[in-house]
Formats: sequence, structure tokens, C-alpha cells
Amino acid sequence: MKSLTAITTSLMLALSAAGVARGEEDPTAKALTDIAKINVGEHDWPQWGGWHARNNTPDATNIPAEWDVSSGENILWSAPLGSQSYGNAVVANGQVYVGTNNHHGYLKRYPKTVDLGVLACFDSQTGEFLWQHSSRKLSTGRVHDWPDQGICCAPFVDGERLWFVTSRGEVRCLDTQGFRDGENDGPFKSEDVEAADEADVIWVYDMMGKNGVSQHNMCSCSVTSAGNLLFVNTSNGVDESHISIPAPDAPSFMALNRDTGEVLWTDKSPGENILHGQWSSPTFAVFGETPQILFAGGDGWVYSFVPEGDGAGNAKLLWKFDCNPKTSKWELGGAGTRNNIIATPVVYDGMVYVAVGQDPEHGEGLGHLWCIDPLKKTDGSDVSPTFAVDADGNPLPRRRLQAVNERKGEKAIENPDSAALWHYNGGDINGNGEIDWEEEMHRSCGTVAIKDDILYISDFSGLFHCLNARTGEPYWTYDLFAQAWGSPLIVDDKVYIGDEDGDVAIFEHAADAKEPITEISMNNSVYSTPIVAGGVLFISNKSTLYAIKAGAQSTASE
Repeated sequence: MKSLTAITTSLMLALSAAGVARGEEDPTAKALTDIAKINVGEHDWPQWGGWHARNNTPDATNIPAEWDVSSGENILWSAPLGSQSYGNAVVANGQVYVGTNNHHGYLKRYPKTVDLGVLACFDSQTGEFLWQHSSRKLSTGRVHDWPDQGICCAPFVDGERLWFVTSRGEVRCLDTQGFRDGENDGPFKSEDVEAADEADVIWVYDMMGKNGVSQHNMCSCSVTSAGNLLFVNTSNGVDESHISIPAPDAPSFMALNRDTGEVLWTDKSPGENILHGQWSSPTFAVFGETPQILFAGGDGWVYSFVPEGDGAGNAKLLWKFDCNPKTSKWELGGAGTRNNIIATPVVYDGMVYVAVGQDPEHGEGLGHLWCIDPLKKTDGSDVSPTFAVDADGNPLPRRRLQAVNERKGEKAIENPDSAALWHYNGGDINGNGEIDWEEEMHRSCGTVAIKDDILYISDFSGLFHCLNARTGEPYWTYDLFAQAWGSPLIVDDKVYIGDEDGDVAIFEHAADAKEPITEISMNNSVYSTPIVAGGVLFISNKSTLYAIKAGAQSTASE
């Protein structure tokens, strides 16, 4: 594998030759343009990451750097959620949606003792509960539908339609008005109850029933859309033994007609190489004149496809990229060095950024962050940094647990067509000639946020990293002293990141920040990502959704 210095030098030469100016892209302006193409408010945040590039950089000013969830200072409103809330909030057309479980029990027919996957809808200005979609637990139990986990993804909203993935392995389209408009929109009209606080389902596609998908622990994908195409990671994974893959030929990724739920094409590329589960979310972008849909697979590879497929029900691959060193090895329980991908790829100024990680229960471990050129080759090539070959130099077949076993004389050789622009697994920030623990990149399920060529990402070890987005040069790391599952928010020249201890650290958006401005307690673990919509900061902890606005004052919490 090329050294970081060599990759960085190549990148800077390529950018110079292409005439790309440093800091040319304004992702906030691009987000506004992208959001304006769908039927939502100008400053809404209608999907995970807000827009197709998945870069959490909304447009807003006067966002508070101080609030108190106990006294109500700068709290516009708060709304109780379940006991475990992992879904990221999205806001569109005056409503906010968040995934949780049923331990609050908003619906009379489902008291809080009934375990459900819940997508809850609230009024974005007042916090009034409007309606919820309820997903009953699968009878197969925790191998497919882990108790109390709820809905762990975010929906995509356009106009009066919402699309999301349930904990039961279904893709569902809902009416954003529920039954509050007095209508049962269809074609699906088999809802159990047509009450004002219940969801109105438009259509349902059952990935387990129709495609034989066997999700591991849960199904979680924050879908995205391009035109009438809807893109979904199926969460196909291992069985309860964590060794066997029950359905290697089932789709791992698919495109549906978002209006009808018709499947247009599927892909099973990870196949027998799925390491554990597949819980990443897709990203859509147009690079030059080439539209691409990006899928981060459970085998640790990123795949790019033609959004429309091949026209015959199949995927059409543009490129694929292995995010693991070829010598890395997968071991049960997280003891190994090989990782899958849970993070969502982010697009910034024509480049793709993604980190590797594992289920947080697998522990810390060394991670990798990549910057990838999505136009290096678009003919279906393998554009990984290296190839795996045997002792005689012959290509090795892809293998699930370890691509290269050096004890057998196998090795990794440089790929002349590598799309790697840079790779980060740590850096000697303090200049002592070593990469200390505090300077390492560890496993992450976090998604990067980038603005002004400054990149931020959290990892499971509780380190918050700040890098040069064009070169991969690390500026600083900060130890949060708690695991960080979520992703950063960049807004109003500040950066926000939550952690498992329930603190939100706020930094100045700067390459030399190094220390937070402040850290604010949310009184419970923050597993989700802060967002801003309509000038309001939304943060959910495990049990409560907060709307935070300068000058607001709500009733002190008990």
C-alpha cells in the first residue's frame, strides 16, 4: 500500500493539474440547492445527512452553544421517546421524525410494555406528538429483530410521502399526514387502525418474504432517492452462530420504484463475504457527468453502481474499493483487524469519504478512513489500493476472513489503478516520532462532516479527529472519554458531537481548535447525530428529543 505521504503528494498534483482550488466547494450552498429540488422547506433537513451527499452542514445562524435540559434554558420543547433511541431525526414540512422503541407508549393499543419498532412524528414547532408507525417484533427473535432496539434508521421525506426501513425488514412508504387528513391513501389499505395518531401506509415491500433476506439483529438503512428511484441496503447478514450466512444469494442492495415499491434491480456482491451485518446507508451523487449510487457493504468494500441498473433487473457496477488492508483478519467478537462498514459514504468536492468499523459491542480496534476518487475508473474495475496474489504472483479469489495470508507466501501488490487519494489510520500529531494511542484512528460507525476543507469524525474509542479533507493530514484529536456512535454537525462556525456519556461537545470550526468551547450534558446517552432545520437544533438522547433555540425557555424537566 502506498504511504500516506505518497498518496497525498499524488493527490495534490492531480488537483493542481485539474485546476481545483482549495476550498472551492461550499457544501452548505450545495445542500440548499439539492434540497430545493424536492418538495420540502428551504431549510428543512429531510433525510439522514440532510441531502444526497450526506454531509451534515446545514445553513443557519445563532445556533446556541449553551443550553440546559434541566432548567429549560434555550430549550424550545422536548418530547419523550422510548428507552433506546438510535434513529437520527429528520425534519420536513413542519414535522420531525425519529426512530425509537415503544417504551413511552404513545398509542393506547400498544402500552409501553409492548416491544415495537417505532417511527414517531412530532410537530417541529411545538413538539406535539402527531402519529407513529408501529412495527411488531419478528417471531424469529433477536437474530433478526433485537429486543428494545426500535427503529435505528432515518426516513427520507419528499412532499407528503415518507420512505423508511422497518425493523421487520420491510421498505415502507407512508403518508406524512397519517390519518389526520381523514383519508386512507393506498394502494395499501389494510392498516389495523385508522386513527389520527396512527400511520397511513401507502405501500409495503417485504425484503425477507420476497427476497429471502436474512437480516442480522435488525434491519437498518436510511434510504435515499434520486428521481423516482429509491435505494436500500437490505441488512442481509450472518445467523445466530455469527459464522454462517443463511442467504448469501439474497440481495444486499436494491433499487425500487419509490412510487410503487416495484423492485428495479438488485445486487448481492458481498455474498459469502459478509462479515457480520450490513447497516450502512447509500449515498447518491453526480461526479462530472456520471451519476453514481454508493453502497458500503458488509464485506468492507464500497461499491458504486449506475443508479438505473442495466435495464434488465441487474446492477451495473462502476467500481469497487476494498477498505481493509489485505492482511487484515476477521475474528469473532471483534478480536481481529478486519472491519465491515457501518458509516455512510460522504461526498465532498468530487471525492468520497468513508470509514470502517464494527458493531460497537465488538470493542475498539484499529480503524481506517479513506478518501476515494470516484472517477478513477468507471468500467466496473477493482480500484482498491492493492491486489491479493499468491506466492507465484497469481490473483487470489476473494476470501471472507482474510484476503492475504503472508505465512503462505501470499502478498498484497500495488494496484496501478488505485482510486485511493489518501488513507488515514493515525498520524504523528505531536511530532514525537511515534503514533500514540490518542493519535490513532479506531473503528467507527460515524459519518464524516466536512466544510472549508476541514473534516471531522468520531471513533469508538472516544477520539474526535480533525483532518485536512484534501490531504488526510491530521490537525488534532480530542479525547471525549466516552464512545461516540454518532456523527458531527457543522453549523454556524461550530461543530457538535454527542457521546455515550450523554455530553455534547461543541468546538470552534477551525483547524487549530483542539479543545471544545464547552461540553453540555443531555442527562442520558446521545447515540444519534445533532441536526439543524429551520434555525432549530435537534438532539435526541436515549429517551428524549430536544428542540434547542436561542432565547427559548421551556418548563424545567423533573
